[in-house]
Amino acid sequence: MPGESFKAAAVQASPLFLKRTEATEKACRLIGEAAKGGARIVAFSEAWLTGYGGHGWVEENGPEWFNFAARYNEQAVDVPSPTTDRLCEAAREHDIDVVMGVVERDTRTRGTLYCTILFIGREGEIIGKHRKMKPTGGERLQWGEGAGDTLTVYDRGYARISALNCWENILPLPCFALMAQGTELHMALWPGEEMASAPEGPGGFWPRQHLHSRAFASSGACYVMCVAGFNSQSDIPSDVRDYYSTQNGDSAIIDPRGEFVAGPLHGEEGILFAEIDLTAVRGAKAAMDSAGHYSRPDVFRLDVKGKRIFGDD
Repeated sequence: MPGESFKAAAVQASPLFLKRTEATEKACRLIGEAAKGGARIVAFSEAWLTGYGGHGWVEENGPEWFNFAARYNEQAVDVPSPTTDRLCEAAREHDIDVVMGVVERDTRTRGTLYCTILFIGREGEIIGKHRKMKPTGGERLQWGEGAGDTLTVYDRGYARISALNCWENILPLPCFALMAQGTELHMALWPGEEMASAPEGPGGFWPRQHLHSRAFASSGACYVMCVAGFNSQSDIPSDVRDYYSTQNGDSAIIDPRGEFVAGPLHGEEGILFAEIDLTAVRGAKAAMDSAGHYSRPDVFRLDVKGKRIFGDD
């Protein structure tokens, strides 16, 4: 309905690295906190279960590397599994939609891992998943490529929602594929800003997550939750610190004109809440609907895996 609004929550919290069961319970607690705060949807950062691994970026590949890679695989998430069942149970118990970044394990080979986003409905079921289509740099050693047939916008009644991982939020075609399906609330999941290279406060390399999240919001005339990873050195098991970097977070929620309405949250755990007002979405689209009146479907078209997303025949 015009004018309808709802509350959304972005979780910035340290995962419990290589501890899938404990991390899942922490996620369920945070899901409950988001729901208690009045949110209808809650989102976690990229690869939150069980943490953004860094072994793909490490040149040395001796026995310690292979040992870590094996442990990382063992703690990955099968879909479906008791882990996803527990997340679904929490979503149903708290009557809230959940967008969760996971390290997914291929259930056929049990060898390949994927950087995956799970969409879990408040009904307690997985309504969809998206595997990162092109892992970045060293990630190509630790994660496989998604097929690209999961660029989907889900109509949840209160809003149309979508999500992408990290630099997928920079690539024009995946972004436009979601805008063309009318996304109103987009979750941009990021690994977070590296503490080692970041100055005090938001700045440095990774706040390009803000730049591109704000660009998505203004181009798509939609809200964007920039959900970033966070941890500290003490959160990382001492014997695997060579394979993880510490992250500052800097999560934020951005309105359809590209302005911050919550955050950035820097250097600490927390949950950001924001009121999502669909009137603001419609107002922004009146100025520029990038897949509607401010487009040329007679000139351009976009097919995804053989399915027409945008453009005339």
